[in-house]
Amino acid sequence: MTTATRRPRIAVHKFSSCDGCQLAFLNLGEPLLTLAETVDILHFAEAGPIDEEAEVDVAFIEGSVATSQDAARLHGIRQRSRYLVTIGACATAGGIQALRNLHDADEWVSGVYAKPEHIDLLADSTPIAESVKVDLELWGCPVSGEQVLDATKSLLAGHLPRVDHSAVCMECKRQQAVCVMVAQGRPCMGPVTSTGCGAICPRWQRDCYACYGPAVQANVSALASHLADTGMPADEVARRLLFINGHAEPFRREGLDWQARVITRQGREEEQG
Repeated sequence: MTTATRRPRIAVHKFSSCDGCQLAFLNLGEPLLTLAETVDILHFAEAGPIDEEAEVDVAFIEGSVATSQDAARLHGIRQRSRYLVTIGACATAGGIQALRNLHDADEWVSGVYAKPEHIDLLADSTPIAESVKVDLELWGCPVSGEQVLDATKSLLAGHLPRVDHSAVCMECKRQQAVCVMVAQGRPCMGPVTSTGCGAICPRWQRDCYACYGPAVQANVSALASHLADTGMPADEVARRLLFINGHAEPFRREGLDWQARVITRQGREEEQG
């Protein structure tokens, strides 16, 4: 699609999301301005330009598919884009709004809205890749602006960038951060979470909440058992796994298993009176 007669074209599209990943892109500041000198940003509503029908070399998508309008619009964007890149937890794993996938969404809508028949809502909030072909997924809640910028440069050079999916624990070692799980007994998700954030939470003495999705070969079952062994209730273990990237395997599989344990236990307690 890119030719010698024009500059590369980029679009940033929003679906069901909080806009945080677009803001991470905008917050790059000067590097984004430098990029704008070499490419044409045709659609980026958060930044100003709007042309949703534009044909582009790289289309970035923030947000999940949550409505029938989302689904229809997404297919058009895929057809008009050489590369399609998802940015952030919502686009790559359904996001926090995918928590409704665990319950009856129609029941929630009926309880909130006076006229639920006017609400266009799909049964589930799903990642972009469940609807169309995705060329590259960049995880995070929010995504790293630097990572998006590097990916843009690589794609415009004609190749996919390498994305590091090693565990946050590896990043902690590179940053010489003290392990909050070992030193403080915090329920850190770092052993099963992909790096990309720079281990920012553990470096500030906070436990990881799995913003960047599952790491490669993540042993989620072992970590869940460890959390339970330290005294964390089963329902809290399930919440940890099904939080930001709960629709992503293996978080979803293991989280649902722990949720089922809670339901089974509650059933037994009711039977016993």
